Amino acid sequence: MLAKPEPFVKPDMIFSVSDASALLKKVVETAFPEIRIRGELSGITRATSGHLYMTIKDENAAINAIIWRGTPVNFKLEEGIEVIITGRFTTYPARSNYQIIISSIELAGVGAILKMLEQRKQKLAAEGLFDQSKKKSLPRFPQTIGVVTSPTGAAFQDIQNRLRERFPVHVLLYPATVQGATAAAEVAAGIEYFNRMNNVDVIIVARGGGALEDLLPFSEEIVVRAAAASHIPLISGVGHEPDWMLIDFAADVRAPTPTGAAETVVPTKISLIQELDNLSHRLNTAFITQIGQLKRNIANVNIKSPKQILMEQGQRIDDLMHTMDIVIDKKMQYVHQRLELVSRFPTIMENRFNFLRQSLLHTEQMLKSLSYKNVLQRGYAIVRDKDNKIISSNSERPASIEFADGIINIDSL
Repeated sequence: MLAKPEPFVKPDMIFSVSDASALLKKVVETAFPEIRIRGELSGITRATSGHLYMTIKDENAAINAIIWRGTPVNFKLEEGIEVIITGRFTTYPARSNYQIIISSIELAGVGAILKMLEQRKQKLAAEGLFDQSKKKSLPRFPQTIGVVTSPTGAAFQDIQNRLRERFPVHVLLYPATVQGATAAAEVAAGIEYFNRMNNVDVIIVARGGGALEDLLPFSEEIVVRAAAASHIPLISGVGHEPDWMLIDFAADVRAPTPTGAAETVVPTKISLIQELDNLSHRLNTAFITQIGQLKRNIANVNIKSPKQILMEQGQRIDDLMHTMDIVIDKKMQYVHQRLELVSRFPTIMENRFNFLRQSLLHTEQMLKSLSYKNVLQRGYAIVRDKDNKIISSNSERPASIEFADGIINIDSL
């Protein structure tokens, strides 16, 4: 139970509003030069000035809190996460309220960290950043390896030592802090640098082991997105075997340790020698098998004498001559048939003309037999009216009469 402080303001004292506010501010800041509070964050907003305003609360109370711009924060602040803040109380006289100025903030326990990481993992997975179809294969024999890590940490020394033991290659270091407020941005910048310069065959992002809170930069969205966007194959070697950061899901290959990353990226000299020996043995076996097959093929070859070859060629020529005789005979028969047809053409044309002449005579005879003039020659006549139409009744007035030898106009009589 906190002790109740003795009052030092007398009942007969009268203060101005400004003096009372200043006195209250001094009392609060003196009484709480530093305090640690555990609670849940809510109402997080960032002002244009860069300051962060929020509320830390539990089931019974809430306190306004401020993080000034430039104060290091090692993780992304989100609604509902449980944190432990360290800061000092102060008052804001213009609004007559009190608040806490946060100097440092940390997640409250492993459970809260794991909950936050799981939520972030689900979000990034839904965006497709962890899809297996996007994973790239590592080069078999890289010539240059880019490493993003601290230049003073053990991780970089372990990687260099293991590479020298296994398969010496050229190593480029992008120095980055691997813990603290700026670590995530620096690691992401290292990945983007190697991709922009395109000067390495594979990238290793590495850090030694540590507490879960220390490894959080490798689960920040900026790092995960940079790893997923890398067009250069990327290996994640962060922490120890049980440690899983979100960069592990975005990387093309996850190694259990920085040393494991070096072992993954290059083969050992001994394994290469063994592989070359195996290839040599397989080549020798294949060569011996091929030579044996060639020997068998040569043994099975039946070499003919020059006389036999000439006789076979003569037989082929005879066959060709016989085939040519048959073809020529058929061609000659066809030509004779065409010539015979041409020789008969005048007779055919003469017969055709005679047929046409007879047809014309027959047609002429039919026309003559059907002509009305033949009827007139037998004593008949045709009577027409003034419009030259034939009259067939005595009720109509005739205008002319046509006989076989001429026409008589009645009107002129």
